[in-house]
Amino acid sequence: MRLNPFNPDTIKVRRGGAGGGRGVRAGGLGCGGIVVVLIGALVFGVDPGQMIGMVEGTQQSLPQRQGPASGGASASEICNDNAYALESCNALTSLDETWAPLFREANIAYDTPSLTFIQGGTVNTACGQATSAMGPFYCPGDQTINIDVGFYDQMASQMGAGGDFARYYVMAHEYGHHVQYMTGLAEQVRSAQQANPREANQLQVRMELQADCYAGVWAGRNRNLIEAGDLEEGMRAANAIGDDTLMRGAGRSVNQESFTHGSSAQRMEWLRKGIQTGDEDQCDTFADLRG
Repeated sequence: MRLNPFNPDTIKVRRGGAGGGRGVRAGGLGCGGIVVVLIGALVFGVDPGQMIGMVEGTQQSLPQRQGPASGGASASEICNDNAYALESCNALTSLDETWAPLFREANIAYDTPSLTFIQGGTVNTACGQATSAMGPFYCPGDQTINIDVGFYDQMASQMGAGGDFARYYVMAHEYGHHVQYMTGLAEQVRSAQQANPREANQLQVRMELQADCYAGVWAGRNRNLIEAGDLEEGMRAANAIGDDTLMRGAGRSVNQESFTHGSSAQRMEWLRKGIQTGDEDQCDTFADLRG
């Protein structure tokens, strides 16, 4: 995938796990947010008035983050550490430029996420201590995508999921979780999981599949940058990290009740749907719960 160079003046990137403190950011709840609230109320059986208050709290109490660089290093220096970091920064710029306008059109307040490169050892995040062994993850506490780029080598060597588009898919998936946080859906799901512990895994799977679809939407909206073989790389990656495939690879029996991200078939299906449609409205992985 031929992504344009990153914009060092707009992306938020740093090394390690340093994060900013919390603050209050002004911002109203747009009409797009109301739509999300009503969908959540129908899915989770929660009073709409409570859901609106929940999302307003999410929108108005976002963390106030510090500058993007760490240790005095500029974004350009951090992003040019290695080829994988450069790819990640290019992807972050493209993702910001794809998603931010959609939020503006829906009148939903939006902050772009930060990207932290974990460089071995243990680092502190707003979600607690993290290590590179955890793999890529999004932390809503400081709206940060955290990644040790060494994970990409593991994808290629251990999972057979190499290629630049496979790596972009990982970034775009984690960015999808930021989209869920900004719309308030992530908080709705967490509350529903607490209220219905037996449904926690099912709800988590739907969250992950929606993030896969959002990753596909980003690619679909940048179709002119897709090269031959990219889609195949994405499908191989989605297949490799499906819960059933990972369980079999670990010598375990496949247990759907233990799924947290979805089967290989499900992950490929939702990634493909996002790519083919380029429409975030098609990523409603909760639709069947409404009957």
